[in-house]
Amino acid sequence: MRVGIVGHEGLSEISEILIRGELWRLVTSYGAYDLVGIGTLAEGPERWFAQAVLDHGGKIEAIVSATAGRIGAFGGPGCSRTRQRLLNEANAVHRLAPLEVGGLGDDTCGALVSMVEELIAVWDGTPDCPAARVVEAAERAGLYVQVVWPDGCESPRP
Repeated sequence: MRVGIVGHEGLSEISEILIRGELWRLVTSYGAYDLVGIGTLAEGPERWFAQAVLDHGGKIEAIVSATAGRIGAFGGPGCSRTRQRLLNEANAVHRLAPLEVGGLGDDTCGALVSMVEELIAVWDGTPDCPAARVVEAAERAGLYVQVVWPDGCESPRP
């Protein structure tokens, strides 16, 4: 099962605890042998999900936008140690080609939706945010979307 992840960044510690627990519950509902978690490995829920997938025995794949690929997504000062470790553990890293050569450029949403069978969205329901756009695209594509926002979570800090 190829499962994508999108989520808010900048969440509180209490939200992190609640969301990590729910992500673990969801991840362990899949068989480890065929689970592939896919995302951009953004800070917060996307990295928590990737780690949960690996801890459960699944595999991860990363999507890197054309811009991120140019500014240090694969190492160096622009890449955190956690992200670098997850990139190293990924079975595949899908680096998007720039628009000028016919690639998707920075459309990680389009890439993610085209690569998964289901989507987990760590999202408080706020419209017009990056998570909302991915959820809308996934629903238009007919994907099953599981929204994760446990009681007690706090919306992201600006």
